[in-house]
Amino acid sequence: MPEQLTGSRPTLEAVAARAGVSRATASRVVNGGEGVRAPLVDKVRDAIRELGYVPNHAARTLVTRRTDAIAVIIAEPETRIFSDPFFSRQIRGISKELTAHDTQLVLLLVEDRGDYERIERYLAGGHVDGALAFSLHTDDPLPAITRRIGLPTVYGGRPGWTTDAGSGEGAGNSTGTGTGTGPHDVVAYVDADNRGGAREAVRHLLERGRQRIAHIAGPLDQTSAVDRLAGYRDELPDHEPELVAEGDFTAAGGARAMAELLDRRPRLDAVFAANDLMATGALRVLRERGRTVPDDVAVVGFDDAQAVAEAADPPLTTVRQDVEGMGRLMARLLLRTLRPTDAPTDAPAPPPTPVITPTVLVRRASA
Repeated sequence: MPEQLTGSRPTLEAVAARAGVSRATASRVVNGGEGVRAPLVDKVRDAIRELGYVPNHAARTLVTRRTDAIAVIIAEPETRIFSDPFFSRQIRGISKELTAHDTQLVLLLVEDRGDYERIERYLAGGHVDGALAFSLHTDDPLPAITRRIGLPTVYGGRPGWTTDAGSGEGAGNSTGTGTGTGPHDVVAYVDADNRGGAREAVRHLLERGRQRIAHIAGPLDQTSAVDRLAGYRDELPDHEPELVAEGDFTAAGGARAMAELLDRRPRLDAVFAANDLMATGALRVLRERGRTVPDDVAVVGFDDAQAVAEAADPPLTTVRQDVEGMGRLMARLLLRTLRPTDAPTDAPAPPPTPVITPTVLVRRASA
């Protein structure tokens, strides 16, 4: 048990004295420096435990030039973040990886465009070592902000200025710094094989004899929605434009799009929705219109948010993406950039490589 010292908190000098080493040696151990022999490292760590020493974070930052904090920036309003399980799963993955590396997560939400000025001030103030950003929209100013500041950034989802649609064919071969803002910049990002997953969903419906397959797209200012629509079109190059309606990744948006599709094409016999929440909205409208699922209309979603997909009536056939794993990968890519371990200490960190993760179709009762 740590000693209970009266007066001021234990100092680094006290740790050094207890361990029988110099203050400089104790400081290198506390701050993760190199060049200290293992027996001395053990002595310093024992002294830290015995004295209950807690490093002064401000002083440590001056020495290491690191804050050991990462900003997680979600370009969505609070109501969307706390109603869509996608975000909690991605944050959980990020948090697990950062915690394993003794790094703090600082969550920054974007309620409206005016919030970017506040976020830029915070990022420019040196409070974090890097940023993880996801759910960006086409005209999002965040990439320009992080580039201007020079803040290492990894994105969740393919940024809109890149050309790779995440098809799983040659995806993830480019490299980047995570601070690009133009069409010739390459960036670090983690994404699912959105286009390939959409193709598999539509192929599944075709194999079951469905002939009039509609698509409820996500907001087309986001690349995940664009890529899933592209996958739908890959399998149905001659589809009728009236069989595509744009939603907003919410259950209400899915319901509105489903109603619109039924008004246009009452005889449609299948729907591929770009996420599970929109699929549940579609199920509700189909039930209200007297259509049985899957007999009259088969429904497939995307995400495999199990709390949504398994609770749906009927349980939802959907494309699974490893959202929590993608969050961990984002954090791992950024930390590898900030703290390279396999290169000389004076060598620049290698740029991280974008990663496209696989998807898999999960078959349940809706299709």
